[in-house]
Amino acid sequence: MKLRTRMWITFLAVLFIPITLITAATLGMLHYQIDAFEEAYGIELSANPLTSAPVQMIGKRARQLEDEVETLLQEDTSRFREQAFLQQLEEEFSEKGFHLVVRARNTVIYAPKEVTSLLSALPDYGTEQEEDTSSLIGDDQHVLRQVDFVFPEDQVSASLFIISDSTAIFPEMKKAYTEILFIVVLIMMLTAALMTMWIYYFLVQPLDELKTAALKIKEGDLDFTIEGNENDEIGQLCIAFEEMRRRLQETTEEKIASDAESKELISNISHDLRTPIATVRGYVEGIMDGVADTPEKMDRYIRIIHNKVKDMEKLIDELTFYSRIDTNRIPYNFARINVGAYFADCAEELQTELASQNVEFDYANYCDSETMVIADAEQISRVINNIISNSIKYMDKPKGMLHMRVLDVGDFIQVEIEDNGKGIAQKDLPYIFDRFYRTDSSRNSAKGGSGIGLSIVRKIVEDHGGKVWATSREGTGTVMHFVLRKCHVEE
Repeated sequence: MKLRTRMWITFLAVLFIPITLITAATLGMLHYQIDAFEEAYGIELSANPLTSAPVQMIGKRARQLEDEVETLLQEDTSRFREQAFLQQLEEEFSEKGFHLVVRARNTVIYAPKEVTSLLSALPDYGTEQEEDTSSLIGDDQHVLRQVDFVFPEDQVSASLFIISDSTAIFPEMKKAYTEILFIVVLIMMLTAALMTMWIYYFLVQPLDELKTAALKIKEGDLDFTIEGNENDEIGQLCIAFEEMRRRLQETTEEKIASDAESKELISNISHDLRTPIATVRGYVEGIMDGVADTPEKMDRYIRIIHNKVKDMEKLIDELTFYSRIDTNRIPYNFARINVGAYFADCAEELQTELASQNVEFDYANYCDSETMVIADAEQISRVINNIISNSIKYMDKPKGMLHMRVLDVGDFIQVEIEDNGKGIAQKDLPYIFDRFYRTDSSRNSAKGGSGIGLSIVRKIVEDHGGKVWATSREGTGTVMHFVLRKCHVEE
């Protein structure tokens, strides 16, 4: 809704809502009062009860109370000498706008202070009164009903007087005036409050939120949201502001993540290069100092140096490949590959290499000899080598074991590489393919590695249209699974 439309609605609402509601409330209250008076006094009214027949109505109520008193006298007359009983009866009468006076012979045995000025004007015992009318006494024209009786225990004559309370005459009338005034004030207040809330909710509140949001952005806090309605100008402004905030937050989060990854990568590189360099330096210095004084020692020192240089070369190659992943510039050379022949060659190379590391390796292929996949042979080899390197790195058994199986699973082949290492905790399994994730930084840092090997595995497999996952049991070992889509003849 447009802002101009809201302002017009506010003006008309403030003008007409109070008038309409006050008129309806007043008519409803008058109708209710007419019904209440007719029910209370048995008088049929054709006019406003606030101005009609007040004396008749009060007299009617007084006669109703008189009937109640006569009933009580018939039940137990002696109670009308008890102050506690009379006080209780007085409380009931005062709620209805009347007071109670009891006189035995010429002595008043009970009278509330509100009517002490009228005691001298009370009629004598035995004074006759009309059945359907009430006497008026005092300057304020109090309505009076008199009930004469005799205390049976000592035959003392007594009178009970029911006197209207001049300060509470016609309580319904005062109640009606009060209720109407209250309703008028309430309607005005509610109308003003509702209009104020309406304006605040649709105009002031969004502006306050935008002001608060601007201050948060100024302070660098982007972790909040702004809601907006496309149907009005303020809402459209809120939506535009929220889009700006969201893009700023995404940019900031990407920068923070990138900085954190860069710091971690530098830290990993520093650690992983320092270890082999220190080893190479130590053995070179040993050669220079003449420690390798035999051909056998010299040969061993050179082999160790060679292996450490290969480790550094492998790490640099992995980091170079990672930089290509980060920029989506992996050079793939897809071709048809025979599954049996390809994985048999891989297994043969691995068996020779792993034997020197005291790791037992076996391989099984359960696919047909004609099964083909479309893949990059070099990159799939990288996947297998990264998985096996990771398994060996965390092997905790004296005799390591690795099993590689190739399975036929319908439209895909599934490769499983199982080890007997220490396993991976269930809480870590969903994250092991994330870049730089380490299940135990304090221990894994000692193992070496950049922390990107398995993330490279996932990237390559997914780029082949496959999927990679892991299952593991702590203390028993881990199974790495990945699937590649078969190449059918028509493809």
